[in-house]
This record gives sequence, structure tokens and C-alpha cells, in this order.
Amino acid sequence: MASIEKFNELKSLIEGLDGDADKFFNKGNSAAGTRVRKGLQDVKNLAQSIRLEVQEAKNSTSK
Repeated sequence: MASIEKFNELKSLIEGLDGDADKFFNKGNSAAGTRVRKGLQDVKNLAQSIRLEVQEAKNSTSK
């Protein structure tokens, strides 16, 4: 998967958390909080993957 596709997937993941974040923070729905936490873990993992790809690409072009 190309990096820009991963970046777009990251944006989509964050946008997808909007409804559950609202339910948790504004309505006190604890199940929504669990979904937010899981979603944020997915965001963290994908962001780390993108970071590594960017670093690798940066290093390979600067040599």
C-alpha cells in the first residue's frame, strides 16, 4: 500500500471515531469509550507505520 493511501486511511480512521467520541464525552456512553480507545490504538499503529515509511523514504533519497 502506498504511503498516501495509508495517510488517507489514517484520516478516515480519525473521522470514524467522531461519533463514538461524542457519545462517550458528551453522553457518558462507556461502550463508546471502549471503541474510541480501540480506534485510537489503531490510529497509533498506523501512524507509526507511516512514520517508518516516511523516515525510510527520506533516508533513501538523502544518500
